[in-house]
Amino acid sequence: MGRSRRTLPEELLLLALDPTTGTTAQPQSLDLGLAGAQLVELALAGRIAPDGDRIAVVAPRPTGDPTLDCALELLRRRGAPVRAVHWIGGPRLGLRQTYLSHLERCGMVHAVDGQMCGVLPTTRYQATETAISREIKARLDSAIRTGVPPDPRTAALAALAHAVGLGKHLYPGNEGRSSRSRLRDLIRHDPMGGLVAHAVMDVQNGVAAQPRRAPAPGGGRQPAQAAGAAEPGRVPMQPHRGSVRAAVH
Repeated sequence: MGRSRRTLPEELLLLALDPTTGTTAQPQSLDLGLAGAQLVELALAGRIAPDGDRIAVVAPRPTGDPTLDCALELLRRRGAPVRAVHWIGGPRLGLRQTYLSHLERCGMVHAVDGQMCGVLPTTRYQATETAISREIKARLDSAIRTGVPPDPRTAALAALAHAVGLGKHLYPGNEGRSSRSRLRDLIRHDPMGGLVAHAVMDVQNGVAAQPRRAPAPGGGRQPAQAAGAAEPGRVPMQPHRGSVRAAVH
């Protein structure tokens, strides 16, 4: 996969960056969204495919993107398909910072040093190539405005943006209510994006959806909860660790 095309994690992060403050909207859920965006990007590259509510590696060859290839190798090492909700809910230490640093190297954002409470060094990131951010947003606007089914990449981006809660950031206030609703509806246009977006929301809600169970031997009913019901249980989220310098999100 060439590097001429921006990846979905990069586009999601650019959408989340506030051009005024240099912080990222929805930072905690954004971390989950970036992990989910990696899955969708790998699926678009033909490396993985959905298997029910699980993710299966179908072509383990590298994509040429080091961060995506790291995720692909971790999936390959699992040996068996992994549930999307478990993958997304796992620890992703430093993933957001990895993509911010990459965008800085590419010249799409620049770091602004500062201090929190006058003591703790911080780094904010502001977009330098604002035309790129506008183009990404324009794709969503077009899909929302026209109602024409978008391409899989844009549909997946819309699904992820909704899942991590960027709707109020992209379309604020009462005047943005209908756009937020249509953004949510775009989730149905890409199966992989929909699977990942729902997994992101499940992790945020502390819910791990149970796969459908086979009937018990002898035709009896399962003693556990009904097939397809949700099982409560929060997937633990790991705090980010880093140097004394902190990135303000």
